[in-house]
Amino acid sequence: MKIPDKINTYCPKCRQYTEHSVSLLKTGRRRKMAAGERHHERVDRHGYGGQKAPLAKPVKTTKKQTLKLKCSKCGYVVQKKGIRIKKLEVVR
Repeated sequence: MKIPDKINTYCPKCRQYTEHSVSLLKTGRRRKMAAGERHHERVDRHGYGGQKAPLAKPVKTTKKQTLKLKCSKCGYVVQKKGIRIKKLEVVR
């Protein structure tokens, strides 16, 4: 699915409809000190190796793509949950 790189939508900070630039949200850097990461390291470290749990086949074949909308007037960024789709492309 193709989405235009500029969308006219509501900005909650300006309180009016303005032009927003569109981009896809990327996953951030994983935090090593997060509780889940520390637990995974602790469980994974002992024994003869391998994964800590049996690898399950994923049930869902696609992920919901999240759009990042940035207001051209004030620079306020809004994240908008997209639809479940295999490929999402931002075009001019």
